[in-house]
Amino acid sequence: MKHAAVIWALCLLGLGACHAAAAPGVFDLADPAAGTRLTLDHVQRTGAVERASDSVAQQRYAFQPAPHPQIVIMPAHGAWDWSTQGELRLRVQNAMAWAVTLVVEVDDAGGQQLHATVGVPAGPAQTLVVPLHATSPRGEGMQAGPPMPFDDRGQPTLLATTVQGTLDLHKVSAIRLGVPAPQAAQTLLFGRLDVAPGAAALHDAYAGIVDRYGQFTRSQWPEKVDSDAALRAAHAAEKAILARAMPTGLDAYGGRLDVHGLNRTGWFHVQKTDGRWRLVTPDGHAFFSLGVNAMVADGGRSYVEGRESMFRDLPPARGEWAVFYGSGDNRNKDQRASAGIDYNHGRWFDFYAANLYRVDGGNWQDAWRARTLDRLQAWGFNTIGNWSDDALGRAHRLPYTRSINIAGDYANVASGYDYWGRMPDPFDPRFVQATEAAVTKASADVRDDPYLLGYFADNELAWAGNGPQGRWGLAVGTLAGDTKSPAKQAFIAMLRKKYVAPETLSAAWGIALGSWDAVNVAGFAAPAPNEAHPAIAADYGAWLRRYADAYFRTVAEAIHRHDPHHLFLGGRFAVNTPEAVAACAQYCDVVSFNVYADLPQHGFDAAAMHQLDKPVLIGEFHFGSDDRGPFGKGVVSVWNEQQRGEAYARFIATAASNPDIVGAHWFQYTDQPVTGRLLDGENSHIGLVGITDIPFGGFVEAVRVANNAVSH
Repeated sequence: MKHAAVIWALCLLGLGACHAAAAPGVFDLADPAAGTRLTLDHVQRTGAVERASDSVAQQRYAFQPAPHPQIVIMPAHGAWDWSTQGELRLRVQNAMAWAVTLVVEVDDAGGQQLHATVGVPAGPAQTLVVPLHATSPRGEGMQAGPPMPFDDRGQPTLLATTVQGTLDLHKVSAIRLGVPAPQAAQTLLFGRLDVAPGAAALHDAYAGIVDRYGQFTRSQWPEKVDSDAALRAAHAAEKAILARAMPTGLDAYGGRLDVHGLNRTGWFHVQKTDGRWRLVTPDGHAFFSLGVNAMVADGGRSYVEGRESMFRDLPPARGEWAVFYGSGDNRNKDQRASAGIDYNHGRWFDFYAANLYRVDGGNWQDAWRARTLDRLQAWGFNTIGNWSDDALGRAHRLPYTRSINIAGDYANVASGYDYWGRMPDPFDPRFVQATEAAVTKASADVRDDPYLLGYFADNELAWAGNGPQGRWGLAVGTLAGDTKSPAKQAFIAMLRKKYVAPETLSAAWGIALGSWDAVNVAGFAAPAPNEAHPAIAADYGAWLRRYADAYFRTVAEAIHRHDPHHLFLGGRFAVNTPEAVAACAQYCDVVSFNVYADLPQHGFDAAAMHQLDKPVLIGEFHFGSDDRGPFGKGVVSVWNEQQRGEAYARFIATAASNPDIVGAHWFQYTDQPVTGRLLDGENSHIGLVGITDIPFGGFVEAVRVANNAVSH
């Protein structure tokens, strides 16, 4: 039977009687009977029927090493009619000592399919539930769903939180259970399989998952609290620790006193000495910027409207709690980051701010600011990063950065990445006007402040597209724009100047082009660069550089007009092209990259930056895990809290040893809400503190040691 397809005739007792459109019922993989077909493809049924601890019958199936070993269950004739059903339920137990990936697919007679992948943990038997429709945590308003299995009224239940595809429930033709490409035999025990109406398991999986403090209800961790008294006690205990941990031996701005030969200008600046780039404080001392992003007291907002069943003990939206409620609308069809996110508008509640109020009463905002600054200094940080409370910088205890958000009604260009939206069109005069307004606003109250480190412009713009041809995405997107696009007209003018005649461009690019008007149409399909026509890549590269020059030059000139003292810290690249980076290096004082990788050099081209001879600032990095409440593990995940600290220490030590890197800023200060932040439903454990504003003790101690090793 091993490595062979074996077919039995089985009876499904109504789930698939021997005629078309049979009504749903029950099928037992532990005791298959006549009437329905069961195919084992590189799967071996082993041993006798077993009884689990609850006396339910189960049968072992060993999935053999093969590309796609699977069990296929089909009606003997016709198809099943599941039109009144909402869930597929299967008794399953993992016989291995590790989690096994199980793929569940449900086919219909028309060739459509639902697909779900679940990790079946080692341990007791449980009920696997697959919703009979497409679903995902994004549909519940968050990017990552709750951990599985969960206790559903005393029954261990493993919900497939993500199901993809479509299915005609009137004509279900097959159920497939597979293990993807096992390298050795993987044994699972299966029992009863049935379908049920409604969506009880899906509802129950998300019901009551957040307590009154914004914490996940179904797990425990050292910093979790269960009462207001415990919350206040945790904060009181921290005060004594902070009082003993203030830094010494630094200048007023946090600069090192042991590095000599640097210029004193009265402003933060960059200087290269002995082959190493450095940030230099106004007093002329070396400064490696160790920052934290998003330090705000309102960082715990999550939409509650329409999904109130997820929250236990929400306070009333009146009286002293009314200030912690609000309303918003984060629907944005042009932003890929929020695609598919439901519950993205309406009433929200701020769990973090409410907890600050529980700790400090009516003076909670001022108390939070003082405590946050104490913490940063005690933990070895020296910079207030992007998107932070302006009042923290005004306290003049730590240097800070400013964000220039260039918003406005100007043209834009799609690059194919467009995670946060389309690229601004720097050839549009309205973009120049918007830049002027944004810089005026950002610099108005800080241009003469020596504690200001510098300005970032925008964040993670879509400089490139996706895939192997992604480098050229902005060029292709420019030519695909409509005829009114200023960028498109500038690109066409550049091509006309070089080629003069459309036939010349046609020959160089290997395309049929009867006139210049053929390019000047919406949706023009620009060719992909190829070896046979090297002019395509050359022209695209020239355009990308011109585009980036226009953007960075416009911003730099506006900054220099309004604030001649402070640094332009770049645009916080997430995706980039060599042309965009080179332009940034020309017009900015520092080139910033948001690096989500294990080490800095794995997130940007360090060799290229060394050749450009410009300092680098890591605008964002983090390491997340899922053992402190929030379901997501961030962009760069590790297994547990201890590994977060170890990963942080490696990253910072490596950054500080690179002669071109002048700082690194952690993202972010506070954990994201369990049910997702307002912007896009992100819900990861990536913070220095939790939703209760209690620090993660082991992690911040590792951070403190790592920071002090590079800043003293």
